[in-house]
Amino acid sequence: MSPPDELHRVEMRGAKLHGEELHEVRLIVNGAARTAHVPARRLLSDCIRHDLRLTGTHVGCEHGVCGACTILLDGAPVRSCLLLAVSADGAAITTIEGLAEPDGALSPVQQAFSECHGLQCGFCTPGFLTTVTAGLRAVPDPDDEQAREMIAGNLCRCTGYQNILASVHRAAEITRDRPSRVASREAAATPAGPA
Repeated sequence: MSPPDELHRVEMRGAKLHGEELHEVRLIVNGAARTAHVPARRLLSDCIRHDLRLTGTHVGCEHGVCGACTILLDGAPVRSCLLLAVSADGAAITTIEGLAEPDGALSPVQQAFSECHGLQCGFCTPGFLTTVTAGLRAVPDPDDEQAREMIAGNLCRCTGYQNILASVHRAAEITRDRPSRVASREAAATPAGPA
């Protein structure tokens, strides 16, 4: 019997798993092209976790209520437990593993949740981070009501949400400050031209 990794390397056209036909799903996941061969009924959350082996996306209620499985699909936050993997064919997906900066530095939202203690047990955290990342793109400087609305679809059983709300505001600050820091670094690294 072949190990699972070898099974995925074999040509899968027309292949079946437990009598079900497998469908090729091509995705851009966290900036990299990925392919999975899945039954038509495979949920996107299960494809991400089991086929692509990105276990940062958590599965909670499996009814789209808790928000733990939230990912970014073509930039928009979606519940991956409510979508079939085959329906995402050709899409760009960002999971919790893809939120960090290219150099490995924490994203503004990740940094803010760390600084403001916006994470508790960590189970709901990936869904909050992806949701807030998309939310701040839509509303870069949220007031308290907008911040509450932003996270209203994500449930946390460990906290009263104060630190999560503080994290949203802090992430907005970091995002506002970060471009100026990048511009300052670039200006400092550029040699002065002739006077």
